[in-house]
Amino acid sequence: MALSSRMPELSAFEVLLAVAKTGSIGAAGRALGLTQQAVSARLAAMEAQTGVQLAIRTARGSRLTAAGAVVAEWADQLLDVAGHVDAGLASLRNESRKRMKVVASLTIAEQLMPRWLVSLQTATTRAGREAPEVILTATNSEHAVSSVQDGSADLGFIESPGVLTGIRSRVVAHDELVVIVPPDHKWVRRSKGVSALELSRTPLVVREVGSGTRDSLTTALRAVLGEGVEQASPVLELASAVAVRGAVLVGAGPAVMSRLAVADDLAVGRLRRIDVPELDLHRDLRAIWMGGRTPPAGAVRDLLSHIGGTATAR
Repeated sequence: MALSSRMPELSAFEVLLAVAKTGSIGAAGRALGLTQQAVSARLAAMEAQTGVQLAIRTARGSRLTAAGAVVAEWADQLLDVAGHVDAGLASLRNESRKRMKVVASLTIAEQLMPRWLVSLQTATTRAGREAPEVILTATNSEHAVSSVQDGSADLGFIESPGVLTGIRSRVVAHDELVVIVPPDHKWVRRSKGVSALELSRTPLVVREVGSGTRDSLTTALRAVLGEGVEQASPVLELASAVAVRGAVLVGAGPAVMSRLAVADDLAVGRLRRIDVPELDLHRDLRAIWMGGRTPPAGAVRDLLSHIGGTATAR
């Protein structure tokens, strides 16, 4: 039930309670660090707002009315509760600066979060502050979104494209998907790579449904081949990028993975990248949170500000 416009603010109740405890408006002013005139004016404003006479003013001084004494008792109880709430909020603010629960899609959790967290710890230590405790859970983008929405995580990081409803987001890095095969695969001998259509018709080693990498590939194929494009059934469906990489290495089939996850393999030739000229496989990696446009104050905002201050190349 909404409070009426006649309900005073807590500061008004503080003035009334000070008058009740000290026995006079002058003494209340001294206790609050206000002039007698200021206390008298605030008491009069409170009377005008409530429509209740709270004090009797005479040449000898002022005293609370019977109604004023009752309201002062209520004020004592109200301010006691407000004090507990204020202390509780301070504790929550302090906790939010010390600890946060983060859920991130596997690519981000494995390839970027360690670097970001170590860098944040180093920066806060150099600044003479205590680094926040981060509880990190690696999952897929779909579960990251649901964890942030249901409040089980303070901050999420996702790879999946598309519009998010009822959730805030910010681009924190860029990535590129690459089609990978082992060195002896037939596609390696092609000078022009493969077409989007051929890729869509090829059984791939893929991550599970809900993976941002899988969703990003589907979005890229639909942008070229149309919304009705049907992708071939996967040759294998695996729950981690490490498992997908391993399956490709032993010849299970091609896969589409983050360049971040296979950069070393590509550099030494353990895996080969196959071009698909028609597809734009670049993607944005985003942080997500619930609430206002500005990330929540405390560890969440500190981490995102730190990430924003570091350069992540596409």
